[in-house]
Amino acid sequence: MSITAFMEKHYRHYNARETLSAAKAYKNFIENEKGAMMVSLAGAMSTAELGISLAEMIRKGKIHAISCTAANLEEDLFNLFAHNEYHVIENWRSLSTQDEVDLRDRGLNRVTDTCIPETVMMHMQDRLVKYWKTAAENGQQFFPYEYMFRILDEKDLEQHYQIPREHSWMIAAKEAKIPIYSPGIEDSTLGNMFAARVMDGTVKSHSALKSGTQQMEHLANWYKKLASDRPIGFFQIGGGIAGDFAICAVPMWIQDLGEENIRRWAYFSQISDSETSYGGYSGAVPNEKITWNKLDPDCPKFMIHSDATIVAPLIFAYVLGQ
Repeated sequence: MSITAFMEKHYRHYNARETLSAAKAYKNFIENEKGAMMVSLAGAMSTAELGISLAEMIRKGKIHAISCTAANLEEDLFNLFAHNEYHVIENWRSLSTQDEVDLRDRGLNRVTDTCIPETVMMHMQDRLVKYWKTAAENGQQFFPYEYMFRILDEKDLEQHYQIPREHSWMIAAKEAKIPIYSPGIEDSTLGNMFAARVMDGTVKSHSALKSGTQQMEHLANWYKKLASDRPIGFFQIGGGIAGDFAICAVPMWIQDLGEENIRRWAYFSQISDSETSYGGYSGAVPNEKITWNKLDPDCPKFMIHSDATIVAPLIFAYVLGQ
């Protein structure tokens, strides 16, 4: 039985029904309405190896832009170059404080059940610092992902890939030439390293990295240009800055730039394990976004309360017709 057939047979109620409905609407939006899709990634989705399904969605033209935390940006490359050195802890809920100290002292940074070796982080820094340094000295600025792409351009590194290249969503995004926005890069390992290299004088200034407001300007212009020809949807994994940042491009055009005729987001789905709470955006119901001029009142809207590592690959498989 295919994944599509399985979901249509069994996913009839509650979050299962919402998952199937979101998948059907996504597929219809892309295939019949000729829409484009923005996907936002929060949480440790790259470490969870969501790239296996996400990369295929990008390659098949089902995703047209990414907004992600900088951790997801870098962790796809960490996984690409050091997957075999990762340490998986099956009983992670039972770890003692001393167990955590032992992992730290072994140079292993834990993300739930997966430990990332610090060695790959330092290796990435060694590769990136030369690009940061040159850009700062020449008065150039680049998006965070553009520096990552330069590493992927280094042919001598291909022999060191530890996962199939088709499992890297960063490689897929590079080859598809889709934009990647990563607001708040300072909240990441490599963002910390960049700041440290500016502080110790290795990199001349912070200007080598494009700021969050520069990224917002680029995103807003990307949206307006594409929205003149087709509707654009928003598929949000988790909450936080990755989703908040990107979805605000539309109300900025409407409320701050006076573009009243611009399209609002025409599809919305969010996967979150947060419940609706007082002031908690991650658990806010989609209708709340209508008041902020983010969503078209008539657009398909879905809120799936579940684990994104389980739900997102199922939705992607359905959209891909698997």
